[in-house]
Formats: sequence, structure tokens, C-alpha cells
Amino acid sequence: MELDEALDFMRQHKQGVLVTLRRDGRPQLSNIIYGIDDAGLIRISVTAPRAKARNAGRDPRVSLHVTRDDFYAYAVVDGRAELTDVSREPGDTVGVELAELYRAMVGEHENWDEYYKAMVTDERLVLRIHPERAYGTVPS
Repeated sequence: MELDEALDFMRQHKQGVLVTLRRDGRPQLSNIIYGIDDAGLIRISVTAPRAKARNAGRDPRVSLHVTRDDFYAYAVVDGRAELTDVSREPGDTVGVELAELYRAMVGEHENWDEYYKAMVTDERLVLRIHPERAYGTVPS
């Protein structure tokens, strides 16, 4: 499967399984929602204390697995993770990126001031996946 084909398939969905590597090398799997921009950058909102953020910060090798609803088609993208700083002040640069991601995944929030404050309280940041290769099968 070509990388562009996998990203096109993933753009049709919003849910997947993020795979990061624990300190002992075993996989850590996390159900997540994500967004993909036009350039193919995959973005996920995460909290700093969670295993996925800690693991990706230590070892940037990650994979994202996405299936079609009927489970018979799937794509996996392997890539390198990049973590932003934690949102430290409502409306800071990270908070704005988180808001853009929220809009892409869910739509408009009913109160953006509350949203930005929650991003700081939750210690949220963006995990960006820079795709490197893909595999899977997407039958017609």
C-alpha cells in the first residue's frame, strides 16, 4: 500500500489505534481520534501524563492503525512522533493548534474560552505523526 493511499483511506475515518513503545519495547495501544491535514500530517490531542505521550517522547517510533467499519479494510501508517509543548496559558500557540484540531475532528465548541482553559488544566499537547510508510489492504 502506498502512503498516499493509506492517508486517503484514513481521511475517511476519525478513529484509530495509536501504537507507541513502552520502555521495555512492548507495544502500548491507545484508542484515539485524529485529524490529518492536506500535507499528510496526522495530529492527535493527548495529555502529558498519559503513557502515549511519555512513550512517544522517549521513542518517537509510532504507528496508527485504522479500520473500516466492517473491519475488512485497514491501513497502518508508521511514522515519527513529534510532541508540542503543553498548553500553559489559555489561547497560547498550542491551545490554538488544539482548537484547530478539535474543529477538524468535531466541529465548533460551544465555549472556546472554557476550552482553552481546559487545555491548560488537562496538560494537553499535540502529538504529530510524520508518516514514513504504510501497509494494509483496502479492497473495493
